[in-house]
Amino acid sequence: MKKNLLLTLVLLGVLTSKISAQEVNNTVKLNPLSALFRIGSVFYERKMNDKISLQLGVAYTGLRIDETKFSGFSTTPELRYYPKANALNGLYLGPFLRYQSYSVKDDFNKGTYSSFGGGAVIGRQWVYKSGFTLDLFFGPSYNAGKFKSEDGSGEPDISGGIDGFGLRTGIAIGFSF
Repeated sequence: MKKNLLLTLVLLGVLTSKISAQEVNNTVKLNPLSALFRIGSVFYERKMNDKISLQLGVAYTGLRIDETKFSGFSTTPELRYYPKANALNGLYLGPFLRYQSYSVKDDFNKGTYSSFGGGAVIGRQWVYKSGFTLDLFFGPSYNAGKFKSEDGSGEPDISGGIDGFGLRTGIAIGFSF
């Protein structure tokens, strides 16, 4: 149901609006797919010049992978390069960094996990006359982190793209102004 609603909204936006010639300098977006994984993420992107923008993403999670529960936040600063000189509206390449800080708990272990990493994405963002913004992106990432046990016990299995190589992908929808 949620997937159908999202697809309908995206298709309506694409079919009923044309790309605006109006100058926009900011976007605020949400990644609705992240909610499927119990992650809430929001992005703010600011145009710096015709080819460059800066984006900051923040997220909070209550994610569970197998028997391991993560709760905490991450932040992802990103530089975006739009080769066609139309920042905020078009194809872009974007190197990014990511910092994550979580409390981690499984049946036997409890502690904190923090990581630092980065990667690069390629994406396409559309800004429509109505202000509606659609952003599709994907690319490789790498995170290296450390677990600090609260009780001196072992370390839970930290996997699933949270530590090591992974894929950053998403759809963000929002509003430009």
